[in-house]
Amino acid sequence: MPSAPPTEWFSTWFDSPYYHRLYRERNHEEARAFLGQLLRHVRPRPGARLLDLACGKGRHALYLSEQGYDVTGVDLSAESIRYARQFAHEHLHFYEHDMREPLPTGSFDLVLNLFTSFGYFEQETDNVVALRNAAAALRPGGKLIIDFMNTRLTLRELVAHETKQIDHTTFQLYRHFQNGFIVKEIRFRDDEQQEQYFEERVRALSQEQFEEYFQIAGLRLMTVWGDYQLGPFEPESSPRMIFVLKK
Repeated sequence: MPSAPPTEWFSTWFDSPYYHRLYRERNHEEARAFLGQLLRHVRPRPGARLLDLACGKGRHALYLSEQGYDVTGVDLSAESIRYARQFAHEHLHFYEHDMREPLPTGSFDLVLNLFTSFGYFEQETDNVVALRNAAAALRPGGKLIIDFMNTRLTLRELVAHETKQIDHTTFQLYRHFQNGFIVKEIRFRDDEQQEQYFEERVRALSQEQFEEYFQIAGLRLMTVWGDYQLGPFEPESSPRMIFVLKK
């Protein structure tokens, strides 16, 4: 009898309450400022259809809808989508969805994949499949924005071990590079004092690898920004790679 396929790390970790506890201090004001900058530069028409691809708990999709757009948020995490649906209304919808599957709700004027929500898959071909699905969800002339870490800088500045104390939970974080992935091991005792272990694995994608993916997916690269203020991308020093693509 064939063995079951291995569980993908994101299918369990993103649904854990400890994931949200660990990352609850993320700077939402910085994120909103970034989104505001994006909207000013991309200038979707009033009422445009936007897709937040890997929307998490929906806070950014909510902000986008408050700016007057018709927004759909999708995410693999059932728990995140359950939380996000409290914000839903006539022009804001949330669906549980794997980006490797065709998007059922196109077509969109703008698709956003933000805050390093890409490159999680063990099979590299899945990255191209996800991009093809995003491209298929765009109307002709629509745009896709992918915000990813600058892998070169991230690897150079990788912190091997870090301890984070949040409420009563002490998280031990270990980072290393392995087989093309940046791996973060997450160890802690849960509220019942049971030892817990999770892992995050993000493929260490270079600008050149992304550009190859884009070409295969039929996407045209318009520009690359290097930070959340939309400054130019500098390979050695920019913290981000923010790609603006057109169908």
